[in-house]
Amino acid sequence: MMQENLQIQQHGVEIREESFLRGGKDCIPTLLGYLSIGFAAGVVGKTSGLSVAEITLMSVLIYAGSAQFIAAGMIAANGSAAAIVFTVFFVNLRHLLMSAALSPYFRHLTPLKNMFIGSLLTDETFGVAISQTASKKRISEKWMYGLNITAYLNWIAATAAGGFFGQWITNPEKLGLDFALPAMFIGLLVLLMIGRRKIAVDVIVASSAVIIGVGVSLVSSGSLGVIAATIAAATVGMVVERWK
Repeated sequence: MMQENLQIQQHGVEIREESFLRGGKDCIPTLLGYLSIGFAAGVVGKTSGLSVAEITLMSVLIYAGSAQFIAAGMIAANGSAAAIVFTVFFVNLRHLLMSAALSPYFRHLTPLKNMFIGSLLTDETFGVAISQTASKKRISEKWMYGLNITAYLNWIAATAAGGFFGQWITNPEKLGLDFALPAMFIGLLVLLMIGRRKIAVDVIVASSAVIIGVGVSLVSSGSLGVIAATIAAATVGMVVERWK
């Protein structure tokens, strides 16, 4: 008899094995954000001169909202291919940090399976997955597949729809579509802070991230500011947690 959730014992620790379907269900709260952001990315891509097929292919291969927004803007500005590739790579370096944060929970998997999970990891699925680590020693492989693949398919569909309807939307900024990405990040942050119930620590970490991110961005690029803020905030959070 198939069971959605299976309780197993290993090294005296109870581990809750979640199914693929459970992972898909846990992705539902982020889907509205995916649909709005993906639609916005498709519209921006269309106004930059990309075809629906090109927008869809970009989602399949790149699968990164911030990178796709940046790439579309650089294409509209006639940026060189080398500059676009370098910028997208630099912006997506944060995925190394996210993968490193989740890697201890998938040590039981083979390197190939870890690569597959990491290749579909996004800011949003990372936020959902990391919230599971507060009560679990290990994250289910099937649950992670359900979470990642549900988000991936919805992103592709949303960007394709945005590209199709984008031919009738000439000014995305008027509809606030350019703010869709940061709006979802803010929502994920608030939900994660509420779930952790460590408001004081989270406020300290968030404040340090904002200060460092803005400070570095003023003297360098915004992408470097994001990376510096991520590393510094993670360090501050670790120090505060241990000090408590």
